[in-house]
Amino acid sequence: MKTFRKRLTSALLLSLAMPIAAMAASPGEKPAEGPGTAQPPTSVVLVHGAFADGSSWNKVIPLLQAKGLKVVAVQNPLTSLEDDVAAAKRVIDAQEGPVVLVGHSWGGSVITQAGGNDKVKALVYVAAFAPSLNQAPVVDLKDHPTPPGASHFIADKEGFLTLSPQSIASEFAQDVSPEEANLIAATQGPVRGANFEQKVTVAAWTSKPSWYIVAANDRMIDPDAQRALAKKIKATTIVLPTSHVPMSSAPDAVADAIGKAAEAAR
Repeated sequence: MKTFRKRLTSALLLSLAMPIAAMAASPGEKPAEGPGTAQPPTSVVLVHGAFADGSSWNKVIPLLQAKGLKVVAVQNPLTSLEDDVAAAKRVIDAQEGPVVLVGHSWGGSVITQAGGNDKVKALVYVAAFAPSLNQAPVVDLKDHPTPPGASHFIADKEGFLTLSPQSIASEFAQDVSPEEANLIAATQGPVRGANFEQKVTVAAWTSKPSWYIVAANDRMIDPDAQRALAKKIKATTIVLPTSHVPMSSAPDAVADAIGKAAEAAR
């Protein structure tokens, strides 16, 4: 009986030691992924623009989630290109799977710079700037008419810009309800005016597939300038008959475009 117990104990110890020894011999190896192994979901990272915050994507987020996408909205401080890019990069780095990076308006400059991250597989510009390498976003506007909304900026003593509730309703988001325009005005983020003169040191659209949503009735960025930007970056282009905020007035169409970018990113 004692001999049997010794043999049983030895067998048990050996069976435990073998997998431990195997792991020790290959510390850097990961378990093989079988056909049933779940892959990390595609993440959509949403970057808001000037005079806005992350809530500007509220209508689009549930539509993207219904498509099975993970969605995160960045909260930009709007204090500089570097600060906004850093905020976007923190969110991008936290994602496990491929990332579709979406930028509205000023957020287009942010995703142009932050989109160089290897996790980013596609870019979506929504009525947005898309500056060239070592250029500021305003450079692409110089050959186009000054949009009417630009005359409504209110600058404080530190150079931060806002829009009045009346200007939000007439220039920024003229195709949403008065109640929604009021919310946009109340939640807007002041943007440092000097941001628009800052040059990007990365132009991610040169190496990543891009989509561009042109807002045909935009009064903040000239629609023809947007068409020119879309052509410059060789983007798949969608034209919507909206104000500067298509994600608020045409959320289904915006979510559809982002969804197609996500399909291509898989």
